[in-house]
Amino acid sequence: DHRDLHSFPTRRSSDLIVLLGAPGSGKGTQAKKLMSERNISHISTGDMLRLAVSSGTKLGMQAKNIMETGQLVPDDIMAGIIRERLSEDDIKNDFVLDGFPRTENQALDLEKLLIEIKQPLDFAILMDVDSDVLLKRLTGRRTCSLTGKLLNIYFSPQLELDACLNAGGELLQREDDNEATISSRLNVYHDQTEPLIEFYCSRNLLKTLDADGEVQDIYTRLLATLGYV
Repeated sequence: DHRDLHSFPTRRSSDLIVLLGAPGSGKGTQAKKLMSERNISHISTGDMLRLAVSSGTKLGMQAKNIMETGQLVPDDIMAGIIRERLSEDDIKNDFVLDGFPRTENQALDLEKLLIEIKQPLDFAILMDVDSDVLLKRLTGRRTCSLTGKLLNIYFSPQLELDACLNAGGELLQREDDNEATISSRLNVYHDQTEPLIEFYCSRNLLKTLDADGEVQDIYTRLLATLGYV
């Protein structure tokens, strides 16, 4: 589609990063830290899809049923979302992709898109976490209804959990964080997304990060992996 080829802002040399990892590996948390502390644009396909669902857009309605069963949204829909997002004004130079690509076809779509905008990918970072830790991270995730703060019933300090409850708040669980959907999402990840490890390895772009432990410690390791420190 030639109409889109000229719609991207010209960029100077920058870091373009893909974060790979199973659901619950901490991609979103680390991407948000990169955004706030390094001014790197965070492109979260999960956030974008949830927004489309809550806004009731046509795309959102298509995606809603697929997401509720833990399946992946089709490649053509995802590629369209990413293409639109990369052409928006707030995507300046550096950006980190969180949740895309999730299949080899999506990785090839992304490669073509980055050739169009003359910005090759710099790194694909694999966030490596044991599966039992992933399960606790996902099934334990809660949001305080008062502050919107993300908490975890297994990992957050009891004081933080109590602070929300004592103030009259509730610890809300995301609809797709139930055990059945999570098991499905992890199976889909192993079947469809894990092959991307070899895909990026073959292009000499893959770096593996130990993503277990405290958020700040993981972030410090991430900065070192990216060569920022």
